[in-house]
This record gives sequence, C-alpha cells and structure tokens, in this order.
Amino acid sequence: MITVTSMEAQNRFGQLLDTVQREPVIITRHGRTVALMMTPEVFQAQTQAHPQPQDAFVQAGLNAIAVFRGAGKQGSVAQLLQDRQADRLAELRKETSA
Repeated sequence: MITVTSMEAQNRFGQLLDTVQREPVIITRHGRTVALMMTPEVFQAQTQAHPQPQDAFVQAGLNAIAVFRGAGKQGSVAQLLQDRQADRLAELRKETSA
C-alpha cells in the first residue's frame, strides 16, 4: 500500500488508477489520511469479509417499515394501538407481581 499527498494524487491521477490495480493507495492532506483508493473487487471482498454490525439492525428496521406499510393506514394504526395496549398490560402485570 502506498501513500501520496492530495496534490500528488491530483497531478498523477491517471498513474494512480494504474497503481490501484496492483495495490490500494492512501491519500493524505496535511498529514492526515483523507481517502483510500482501491479496486471495486478489493472493496467488495473487504465489505463481505467484515459486514457492518448495523446492517442487521437496518434490515430489521426496513422489514418493520414494510410490515407497517403493508397493513394499510388503518391496519397500521390499529396494530400500533394493540401493541401499546399489550405493553401497558405487561407493565401492569410486572408491577402487581412485584
């Protein structure tokens, strides 16, 4: 992996595109890493090897939205009210059993 400044990257962009085919390139500005160039294949391999923990959370949220919308406007509101009532009953049962 090589490191170049942002000015070098700007001046040698075409050459860096060739270099990226062999190895990733780090771009820095004022001594700080600001970008990383890599091939799409390397990027895909990295993201598949290290899935983000929030991916499952995001997917669960999207699924909940799909279910919410799928019931229609009235069905969704009715379901929310039913869930809220069930939560309240569960809380009351906890309080009375304690």
